[in-house]
Amino acid sequence: MNPIHVVALLAVLLYIAFTVLVGRQRMQGRVVAPATTGDPAFERAFRVQQNTLEQLVAFLPALFLAGQYWSPNVIAGIGVLWLVGRVLYRFEYTRDPNSRAVGFILTLLPTVALVLAALWGALTAA
Repeated sequence: MNPIHVVALLAVLLYIAFTVLVGRQRMQGRVVAPATTGDPAFERAFRVQQNTLEQLVAFLPALFLAGQYWSPNVIAGIGVLWLVGRVLYRFEYTRDPNSRAVGFILTLLPTVALVLAALWGALTAA
């Protein structure tokens, strides 16, 4: 078992779950596609999904690249922190967007750590 692959797949599954929740909220709020405004609960769910997609663009490559140079268990552990941050971000943002800071920080810091670990590994690999 490769723990980095497990974390990456969990991140993709989390994004899919957020997508399903957006669809559900779209129906509940009667927001007819292609509209993306009109119901505050839908708008919050949609923003969480979009922000997660934006975060995945940096997270997944950094996760895989850092895993090439450092312990897979350590890198996967950093990835798990990212997953926890995303779940917390969703909970906070859908409740009150102004309370999203902790979840956002728990997403941003692991991504930055992975990028720096990958960069350091790439620069120092012989």
